[in-house]
Amino acid sequence: MASSINSTGNGYNFKVVLLGEGCVGKTSVALRYVENKFNDRHISTLQASFLNKKLTVHGKKVNLAIWDTAGQEKFHALGPIYYRMSNGAIIVYDVTDYDTFLRVINWVTELRKMLGSGICLAIAGNKVDLEKDRRVYIEEVEE
Repeated sequence: MASSINSTGNGYNFKVVLLGEGCVGKTSVALRYVENKFNDRHISTLQASFLNKKLTVHGKKVNLAIWDTAGQEKFHALGPIYYRMSNGAIIVYDVTDYDTFLRVINWVTELRKMLGSGICLAIAGNKVDLEKDRRVYIEEVEE
């Protein structure tokens, strides 16, 4: 079951986990959001990394603890350790790699099994700047 929102007086803490196959760009998505940086020479994440983003929403302080997990198959067994007690998850796939899109359903199934059907999920197609290499098309995603 997903954790409840952790309130700290004037603010809230949320844990969000990034999931998806290896090399889909989870770390790039997180770094762009948190630090507005992009590194096109990033190496694969091993195990998991942690980023923090502080926001103000409707006058309340919000702290997002963003867990960026390794997507390689050999690290999948560690997944439950990282997404336990998450308030939400973003499942990332690579629009230039159709297999990563097909695996999204496996991530959704696993998350719901571990955290319940009430977990807040978002699915994000990444690498849209590589349009000429696109293999996953909007029409199929919307289906």
